[in-house]
Amino acid sequence: MAFRARHLLGIEGLGPDEITSVLDLADNYVDLNRQDVKHDTALSGLTQINMFFENSTRTQASFEIAGKRLGADVMNMAVDSSSVKKGETLIDTALTLNAMHPDLLVVRHPHSGAVSLLAQKVNCAVLNAGDGRHEHPTQALLDALTIRRAKGRLHRLTIAICGDIAHSRVARSNIWLLSKMESRVRLVGPPTLMPSDAADWGVEVYGDMAEGLKDADVVMMLRLQKERMDGGFIPSEREYFHRFGLDPAKLAHAKDDAIVMHPGPMNRGVEIDGTIADDINRSVIQDQVEMGVAVRMAAMRLLAENLRADRAEKASLKSVDA
Repeated sequence: MAFRARHLLGIEGLGPDEITSVLDLADNYVDLNRQDVKHDTALSGLTQINMFFENSTRTQASFEIAGKRLGADVMNMAVDSSSVKKGETLIDTALTLNAMHPDLLVVRHPHSGAVSLLAQKVNCAVLNAGDGRHEHPTQALLDALTIRRAKGRLHRLTIAICGDIAHSRVARSNIWLLSKMESRVRLVGPPTLMPSDAADWGVEVYGDMAEGLKDADVVMMLRLQKERMDGGFIPSEREYFHRFGLDPAKLAHAKDDAIVMHPGPMNRGVEIDGTIADDINRSVIQDQVEMGVAVRMAAMRLLAENLRADRAEKASLKSVDA
């Protein structure tokens, strides 16, 4: 396995071989998760702490299930009732947790860069479960696994990412990953929801769904990030759906075998028509949820192996010095 990272903070720092290593191992865990006995001992004896400073259903549950299936001792930190609410800084929280000797720390935080800062203060492996508008690496990895299993490859595909690009960490991580794997990435959305420098990202930018979806292999819809918006980015949800919501007429511009994706939670009738979201022949949205557990199992196992190797090397050097 060619995975060298100590932390998983983003896709930007990973090479194509490391991405492939995660996906290959995750493929094995998909099979395990479909068995009656879903158990592995890769994280046996290790402690995993989940810290979610933002609400989450899919990601937090997925990481918790992943850790338990690998045999870790898993603790979900109740941030709402923690000392953070009493004014404790993120660094002080990190130092407190570090004193408890965790092995894996899963963090979601509303501020970009907060998870990276925390990783500098602890002696364990840190996984970014989403930080502000920066990145959401495991989401991009599970999306990649979903695409690869549906299409048989990740390279030389045309992938349209549509909607609220400006506020989406999912979009950023997917752009990094899909570009590294030599796929053609299109960004589709209104100018108010498109980063001003998007054209410099090595992608194609479209303001029209028909043009952006033409002959696409994959159509990835994004949620409107209303909690990150300050002002009127769209005239109304009804108008947004009319112009940028995925319906049968717009999807007809993509290839006949194009798959439809959405990271969730979905706003039906705003970003996507319910009949498309539930179409078992086109939608892989539930597959994405399933792949999430397998990808997070793979990522944590690979990080744990690197952590154990690093600790063994330090112990060996310490014994030599003694």
